[in-house]
Amino acid sequence: MTVTGTGARPRPTTSPTSMSPSAQQVWKRVRGLLLALAILLVAGIALAAVRSGDQHGRLDPRSADPLGSRAVAELLKDRGVPTRVVTTLAEATAGTGPDTTLVVTSPNLLTFHQQRTLQTATELSGGRTILLSPGPPSVDTLAPGVTSTTETPVAARDPRCSLPAAREAGAVDIGGLRYVTDSPNSDACYPTDGQPSLLRVDTTASGDTVLLGAPDLLYNERLAKQGNASLALQLLGSRPHIVWYLPSLSDPSATESGSGIGNGDNGGDSTGGEEDQDGGGNESSFLDLIPSGWLWGTLQLALAAVLAAVWRSRRLGPVVAERLPVAIRASEATEGRARLYRKANARDRAASVLRTETRTRLASLLGVPPSEAHTPEALVPAVSAQLPDDSRDLRTLLFGLAPADDAALIRLTDQLDALEREVRTS
Repeated sequence: MTVTGTGARPRPTTSPTSMSPSAQQVWKRVRGLLLALAILLVAGIALAAVRSGDQHGRLDPRSADPLGSRAVAELLKDRGVPTRVVTTLAEATAGTGPDTTLVVTSPNLLTFHQQRTLQTATELSGGRTILLSPGPPSVDTLAPGVTSTTETPVAARDPRCSLPAAREAGAVDIGGLRYVTDSPNSDACYPTDGQPSLLRVDTTASGDTVLLGAPDLLYNERLAKQGNASLALQLLGSRPHIVWYLPSLSDPSATESGSGIGNGDNGGDSTGGEEDQDGGGNESSFLDLIPSGWLWGTLQLALAAVLAAVWRSRRLGPVVAERLPVAIRASEATEGRARLYRKANARDRAASVLRTETRTRLASLLGVPPSEAHTPEALVPAVSAQLPDDSRDLRTLLFGLAPADDAALIRLTDQLDALEREVRTS
């Protein structure tokens, strides 16, 4: 520290202290946390990459992945039944007809408006509609009169019905959701506890709707097992054309609310409006599209965060002063505190303690009130008047900035001791 006179200002220092640590000190403190975060990030990306391959191209007739459906599409193509993939509701409804089989891979992802539009188009088309795993969000609308029940594991099951395609295929890998209907024009196959996992229901205009509780028999990895290929080819190949509908979130129809189908025929009566109000509750929300595992995981993380906050902020009562189990000499306590300051490079704290104690003792010696002991305007003139030599910068010595290094801290200590001795002996 350089002093040019009584009124000179100390030169600012940029040395690291406990209140302004250097970049190296900050790096040492946070590198462990950054390493842990990096490991978690890499592990998450790796896990996501591994898991993403499991569902890539699921039920896509263009995908050769284990859960894709390219194998059945190629077999149908060899038999002269081409497959056209569509991703919008407009394309799906436009492709319906008496010579077309419409395959809907994810009916539960459709909004209520999309479901009603699709059901109206297929009801009068005269073709076949195959719904893969339709559950409570969609089965009531896409297959009126049919109700879905609990799921069963996918396993090899016998048909136990009169449907020719099922009887010819024999045992297939099926399960999943089961269905119940009162319609007399239906075929219930592959039952478990009396409830089928394959249900065929006649529709108007000589068409029908087929509900599969699980789509596993259409996967590439399962097509060659049991009678899966036979049943898939007969169900999908009953018409000369196939429209394979893969619902997409980018479909513009997903954001349409719809004004109610059939209102024009009823002349705008209130029946259609009531149907829309009742049906509006069946629309899938954003939370419905999130897998239940993610919701439970988020809940557990939130609970863990709350418990951690309670643990870190807990208070068992007011602070109670306790007697130390052993007596420690003042010199040892001072030395230990000094070592802690040195380890933390807390020269600013050490200098502040030294100056504060010196100012307190000087104020007591000079008759300065304790309330003004740490005020430069009150203490500095009193000290200066007591000393015969006033060439030193007492303001900087008693109220200056933190020392730049350890050597400066030692010099400050010596200067404060010398000042206090001089005041005592003057």
